[in-house]
Amino acid sequence: MEQEVRHAYEHEEGKITIVLSDDHAVVRSGLKMVLEKEQDLEVVAEAGDLDSTRRCVRGYHPDVLVLDLNLPDGSGLDAIAPIREESPQTQIVILTMQQEPAFARQALSSGALGYVLKDAASDDLVVAVRRAAAGDSYLTPRLGARIASEPPDGPPGDLSERELDVLKLIALGHTNAEIAGQLYLSVRTVETHRAHIQAKLRLSTRAELVAYALDNGLIGSGSGG
Repeated sequence: MEQEVRHAYEHEEGKITIVLSDDHAVVRSGLKMVLEKEQDLEVVAEAGDLDSTRRCVRGYHPDVLVLDLNLPDGSGLDAIAPIREESPQTQIVILTMQQEPAFARQALSSGALGYVLKDAASDDLVVAVRRAAAGDSYLTPRLGARIASEPPDGPPGDLSERELDVLKLIALGHTNAEIAGQLYLSVRTVETHRAHIQAKLRLSTRAELVAYALDNGLIGSGSGG
């Protein structure tokens, strides 16, 4: 079975470059079709196991690696940190059948920016890739909602319960409009909660809020990963 497919052409300037890693060639073909329907996305290589995945990443240094968790020669979870060390500019989006929040929390805390379920790939993968390339996180919404609804193990500071809900969804990569829809709030109310959270925690950027959430077990591996 062919484990690695390298595409011979030079990628077009300005496009988000992607390496696809999945052990099923049919799955990779379908994902490539979904991604390359978009004018700003380009798949530059494909891989069917971890070894060839790491070779492709080292060779192409893509903007985004779409990585399956279950590969023939190892776990994608264990590979996240080493791949990020080898190619720091490459952001990682996990694409998997694993629906347990613990896997998503571990992937995020290991350095992945996206976590997409395969049965939602046609809807979520393009969004996740674009957000990852921009340095933002993304989870399949129904999984993000499950994680956000779990009680935190870490200290929430002096945040209210609603502010804590908003913080977790911010850290999981949701926009203000998406948070409003999930929590049945107005966008203006979400913006107010966000301002209060940032003031209470003395944090100003999304990256700082994500780090706080991970450090305090709100979405990180300390919550059961």
